[in-house]
Amino acid sequence: MTLHTTLKSVTDRIVARSAETRGAYLERMRAAASKGPSRAHLSCSGQAHAYAGAGADQDALATGSAGHLGIVTSYNDMLSAHQPFERYPELIRTAARQAGGTAQVAGGVPAMCDGVTQGEAGMELSLFSRDVIAMATGVALSHNTFDAAVFLGVCDKIVPGLVIGAQAFGHLPGLFIPAGPMTSGIANDDKAKVRQEFAKGECGRDKLMASEMAAYHGPGTCTFYGTANTNQMLMEFMGLHLPGTSFVTPNTELRDALTQESARRALSLSALGNAYTPICDILDEKAFANGIVGLMATGGSTNLLIHLLAMARAGGIILDWHDFADLSEAVPLLARVYPNGLADVNHFHAAGGLGYLIRELLSGGLLHPDTKTVAGEGLENYTTEPFLSDDGLVWRDGTAQSLNEAIVRPLSEPFQQNGGLSHLTGNLGVGVMKISAVAPEHRITEAPVRVFHDQEEVKVAFKAGELTDDVIIVVRFQGPKANGMPELHSLTPIMGIMQGRGQKVALLTDGRMSGASGKVPAAIHISPEALDQGPIAYLQDGDIVRVDAVSGDIEILTEGVFDRTPAIADLSACQAGVGRELFSAFRASVGSADTGASVFGV
Repeated sequence: MTLHTTLKSVTDRIVARSAETRGAYLERMRAAASKGPSRAHLSCSGQAHAYAGAGADQDALATGSAGHLGIVTSYNDMLSAHQPFERYPELIRTAARQAGGTAQVAGGVPAMCDGVTQGEAGMELSLFSRDVIAMATGVALSHNTFDAAVFLGVCDKIVPGLVIGAQAFGHLPGLFIPAGPMTSGIANDDKAKVRQEFAKGECGRDKLMASEMAAYHGPGTCTFYGTANTNQMLMEFMGLHLPGTSFVTPNTELRDALTQESARRALSLSALGNAYTPICDILDEKAFANGIVGLMATGGSTNLLIHLLAMARAGGIILDWHDFADLSEAVPLLARVYPNGLADVNHFHAAGGLGYLIRELLSGGLLHPDTKTVAGEGLENYTTEPFLSDDGLVWRDGTAQSLNEAIVRPLSEPFQQNGGLSHLTGNLGVGVMKISAVAPEHRITEAPVRVFHDQEEVKVAFKAGELTDDVIIVVRFQGPKANGMPELHSLTPIMGIMQGRGQKVALLTDGRMSGASGKVPAAIHISPEALDQGPIAYLQDGDIVRVDAVSGDIEILTEGVFDRTPAIADLSACQAGVGRELFSAFRASVGSADTGASVFGV
């Protein structure tokens, strides 16, 4: 199949834009690889220190030359998505021994949950945790004793942080191993209805708590298609998972078999063998273009509009939101998974899942087929799915037909003709809006604004009955420099109520919304942010603003707005408490949202 012209042109301009930075990055990686296996360069004392705690593997490490696998893990048992990783190191060590190699836990990285910190002060550390994870990954691998690595991570900032950190050691092969989604509980739509009832005061906290516990009920990721599960999709589209790995539930025989095979496969890709495939060769411009296509075809989380920029820059690749918008126009929406539908990711997986979508997109020339992956040459590998047979783990051709067209559809009958992302520009700056779950009649909003400097102020105004007319709610000083760019997902229930009452309503913010949001139009990631005296800082209550996701315009229609002095917010409450004081250097050095909101340069 001929490559789609838009995919080719977007990829070509990414290559051209990134030529200098990508070239410098690859030169560093080739130099690191040329030094040979890392352990050979350590002193005897250094090696003895590294192997002293290796138990049964100590002699093999000290006297042998087989592959040694580093495990970087985000395990903790406070978060359901990461609890299954407790068992993974022993599974990986056993598999490595069976393959003639060894494995050690190189280090751990933090893993926080945006669901737990939603609307809380801790959310102001969330985005910055991605860069902390990247640095912790670098620390884990800095001992320079490994021939390959596996990365255990799932959720919002964890996978992007691991990818950024892994690329600092991009001369090593690396493979990502997920934990999988929890089994399905209460329907996501039912959960959302109870949240709205609580916001209206129609039910008590006891009913809300019972609903939430029925939704989040066991080990694994949340089952809606938010940032965590979008991350897992990307790892397959970009070739860093074994095929079909993303949505196999935890603590099952198939899940364990995939974990062990991932360890064996990672060792087989090291420079000690004949199939050397470093991460720097997998994560090239084509892989990132494929990742963007996957994001659009599945209606994935808006958080990846920031994370993919930062992930790419770690490998010298410069993406911008025009790339996303142009690919969105060319890539149809082929999946409806909550909040963009009623199905959860388990239903999606059963209906054909990622293997079916990759097959469809390849057939239409909408993916680069010739990428390098941990499964071998070519993305065609990812149209297969894993099974357990009498001979062990095998891969077979996945379904060539959707098994439920209410969830996944072929290219010939998409849910909509584009991927549901609008790149917004105008005299308010630049931003983005995810519209795959926004009804067409809600995609254009022209209304007076109400300006807030805190999401709690919005909730107070709503409860006081002040938000009953058509309104664009502006929540500013929520950018990365101001307070770490927390998600504003806790506003979703009340804005859903307003929309349900027939009001024209939209959100405009220099902050973030969650991957779980969708039905209410939200112009997010507005840059420049208010703290940088971006246009959003000049708005006052009553100004008329037009947010048009169809034409891609965000415009202040009131005259004379820029004759004012920009607003200044009291951000003293965002400087300390719940660990915020530890991140002052991050707030001072972080880049803008449209460059990835990272503290790292290109």
